[in-house]
Amino acid sequence: MRLVQIAQHASDLQRAAEFYAALLGAEPRAVFDPPGLLFFDLDGVRLLLESGAPSALVYLAVADVRDSVARLRSRGVEIVAEPNVIFSHTDDRLGPAGTDEWMAFIRDSEGNTVGLVSQLPH
Repeated sequence: MRLVQIAQHASDLQRAAEFYAALLGAEPRAVFDPPGLLFFDLDGVRLLLESGAPSALVYLAVADVRDSVARLRSRGVEIVAEPNVIFSHTDDRLGPAGTDEWMAFIRDSEGNTVGLVSQLPH
């Protein structure tokens, strides 16, 4: 079994499309309006943005969460929680051994919290 799709609330599809295109560095894969569905491809998993979806806490992998937060801050994106190390991987059960798991949280254009994650060498 594999994850196919994640849905996230978006009151304004155009605003959400612009925010997520900038965040992900990719344009939407499909828009169906009506009924108001916007899709992005996250490495084979669909991110669906729609007004009828509830808010979800989505975590996105970024190369370096510290750099990503600095770039997003300069664009005026609200930073909910600054980058910090959540834990260190001593084995490879949840990430590469010898790395630190960094996380930060931002607010998207629709008021949802989005987690940013990096696994960086100690």
